[in-house]
Amino acid sequence: MPDTFTNPEANLALRTAAEILGNGGVIAYPTEAVYGLGCDPFNEAAVQTLFHVKQRPMEKGVILVAASVAQIAAYVQLTGMPWEQKVLATWPGPVTWVLPLKQPLPEWITGGRDTVAIRVSAHPLVQALCEAFGKPIVSTSANLSTRPPAKSCDEVKAVFADQVFCLEGTLGELAQPTQIWDARSGERLR
Repeated sequence: MPDTFTNPEANLALRTAAEILGNGGVIAYPTEAVYGLGCDPFNEAAVQTLFHVKQRPMEKGVILVAASVAQIAAYVQLTGMPWEQKVLATWPGPVTWVLPLKQPLPEWITGGRDTVAIRVSAHPLVQALCEAFGKPIVSTSANLSTRPPAKSCDEVKAVFADQVFCLEGTLGELAQPTQIWDARSGERLR
């Protein structure tokens, strides 16, 4: 993967992606296993656009991905909770946790639940993207619902044409999308 801190072309692409997110756009970006679609989770119009592009019902809610625990600490019950050490032992890393909310989040993020699915990623480009944007972003596989996820910008463009900006980069080493665990029950959901 190009070094996003010394490669001017990669830095420009990263800044472009963050700007598109800030303007309510949808982007595709490499994650631990597949390309993801992302947008600003707090911009309802952006999330609606993402669901429209993906042809996915909005009731499902979305996964958020962040660069650090600090980016999600205000939203979820983690510090001092019985599951804190178990969650923190996997972050940053390729594990998504469903955590109870500390404060209400929009229904389009949670699907109307009192929890939210979050991953603090160790993927360098995902971290750099969330840092450049300054907050978590949506992370859902880059595919039409029920179709296989894209694994390159070429595949993203074949499915979505010019509907999304694709941030070129290397996928992580996972063969399958990240595991999802429920923090309260300790149950694996995916």
